[in-house]
Amino acid sequence: MTMYKLLALTAVLALAGCATTTGGPGGNQAAVESREGQPPQAQPAPVAAPAPQAVFPAGPLSAIQSSEVSSQRVTSLEPPPDLWGRIRKGFAMPNLETDHVRKHEQWYSTRPDYMLRMTDRSRKYLFHIVEELERRNMPMELALLPFIESAFNPQAVSSARAAGMWQFMPATGKDFELKQNFFRDDRRDVLASTRAALDYLQRLHGMFGDWHLALAAYNWGEGSVGRAIKANQRAGLGTAYTDLNMPDETRNYVPKLQAVKNIIANPEQFRAELPNIENHPYFQSVTLERDMDVELAARLADVSVDDFKALNPQHNRPVILAAGTPQILLPWDNATVFKRNFAEYSQGRFASWTAWSAPSTMTVAEAARRNGMSEADMRAVNSIPPRMLIKSGSVLIVPRGSASQHDVTSQVADNAQLSLAPEMSTRRMVVKAGKHDTVASIARRYKLPASQVAQWNDVSTSAGFKPGQQVVLHVAARAAPRIAVKVPQKAVVRTSATRVVPKRATAPVKAAAKAPAKPVASAKAPAKPTAKAPAKTSR
Repeated sequence: MTMYKLLALTAVLALAGCATTTGGPGGNQAAVESREGQPPQAQPAPVAAPAPQAVFPAGPLSAIQSSEVSSQRVTSLEPPPDLWGRIRKGFAMPNLETDHVRKHEQWYSTRPDYMLRMTDRSRKYLFHIVEELERRNMPMELALLPFIESAFNPQAVSSARAAGMWQFMPATGKDFELKQNFFRDDRRDVLASTRAALDYLQRLHGMFGDWHLALAAYNWGEGSVGRAIKANQRAGLGTAYTDLNMPDETRNYVPKLQAVKNIIANPEQFRAELPNIENHPYFQSVTLERDMDVELAARLADVSVDDFKALNPQHNRPVILAAGTPQILLPWDNATVFKRNFAEYSQGRFASWTAWSAPSTMTVAEAARRNGMSEADMRAVNSIPPRMLIKSGSVLIVPRGSASQHDVTSQVADNAQLSLAPEMSTRRMVVKAGKHDTVASIARRYKLPASQVAQWNDVSTSAGFKPGQQVVLHVAARAAPRIAVKVPQKAVVRTSATRVVPKRATAPVKAAAKAPAKPVASAKAPAKPTAKAPAKTSR
């Protein structure tokens, strides 16, 4: 009995020692003291987990089909050998299988020279487009869209005035912040137009939820596609791309893209030759610190002017304004060459052109005279057609003075416009000034700019004239009134039912009008012809 009590006491002491906390120094010491002099206790053996039970399926066994097996795709660590392989891996749009696709496959495949020129031209821009599509997680078929829009020609302009590689209309370009001014057109800019095109396509896909409809809207307009969808809904018809009633151009738009996609995906099947395009950037951006002539920029980069313009096609003039275009694109290796040559350049100014604003409406000849240019050079460098006036406030490029080192401001570089007006033919007229007449009063009377009246008479715009003083004006020339002339019947020989030929008259035929008024007249009112003009006839 005593033995059982000792065993029970020992068990109680052991349990008390295990329950002692060890949170602080006192607790640790108590635990140590409670275990002193006690024999070591045997550790309990771990309890083994029960063995898993084998599960046997009921019924007969059947083979697992490959479609029932799902696994994550393993991404290769090796990059695609060329850009075409990278594009093929990114195809994600559903294929379109129509007769229109077959027709365009045949068209492209039977023109290998055209396909080769088009794909070779794309090598400058395709890598950048692929990078942007991957970054936005967009289908890679869209990288082929410039083949359809412009054959990858960034200088392309359609009859409807769409411009650039992605063929933006002027209004749509403004909606997507593509600047269009006297110095540049960002619809042709490689980076800006690609950004805008992908923004637009993403917006259209968000509107219609289908890439084929988004492409139709890119070509036809979202409003037109939306109305076509509503018309089919009212008629109880389908609303897919192939169901809509649309113009022939839009009907063939997606099939053209599908045909090019099929050829790129399997060039051997169509006997197409694709140029090797490395999976590597073709160009890089370089900061432009000063206004610079296009020819000088190309020379510093050691590239031809044509190659420079192919990467920088947005420039309308022979000078690049750093305030408006702070970066230029150069082939990858030539960018380093440009930076080195720019730092070492010591031949004077970088730009031989600058901007000049017309202070008033004037002729091209007058603008040329003020800037020391010939009229022909002024027209050529500013693209001014014949018989046009330069309107006040217009910006033109003119030779930069040798001492001028100031670059064009961002306000001018971003907003400059050249406004032209038809040049009316004028006639010189001299009038007599009346009492209290001034430059301003005569200009108002004849609806002329006071600055021009002052210029013609070599006076200031605030000058006055003495009574009777002759004032030179240039007013719009009016066509001479038609005078009715009677031809005697016997002086006419009728040679056919539709043509009348007068005989040679034996005496001159007198006109029924008097001589025109003299050119000098009173300034109070324009001179009137003494003969009454006949009624006007519509043309």
